Amino acid sequence: MTEKQKPTQRSDYKQFSHIETRWNDNDSYGHVNNIVYYSYFDTAVNRHLIQQGVLDLSSSDAIGLVIESKCTYFSSITFPDTVAVGLKVIHLGNSSVRYQIGLFCNDANDASAVGEFVHVYVNRSTSKPVPIPENTRAVLQALCD
Repeated sequence: MTEKQKPTQRSDYKQFSHIETRWNDNDSYGHVNNIVYYSYFDTAVNRHLIQQGVLDLSSSDAIGLVIESKCTYFSSITFPDTVAVGLKVIHLGNSSVRYQIGLFCNDANDASAVGEFVHVYVNRSTSKPVPIPENTRAVLQALCD
């Protein structure tokens, strides 16, 4: 048996963005539905890459495809909360990167959820794995512990 995972803290992350919850993010139980958390992960990662100038959604030769994701939930997020999304890289390989993403509800210091998200870089045309481009690697390296 493994020790129960504890929520990460804001100070564990290198970069933050913010996402406003929407009314339709809530499910019938009155909190943001679990599938929406994954869209927050995807949004935060790709927004960062676009803002850093290393991802062009229509023309980048090498693109990151998600091959694995997971999420551990600690506390609910609801509408109309603001989610602070913390981002860091916990493994940087030749053609893959593993992100850790913390979702923080409003001003909370403890994460409401912690996710992992793995991109494998592939050639857009062939879908064959390629090394992470150097300019992208530099941006990812800045997110490493």
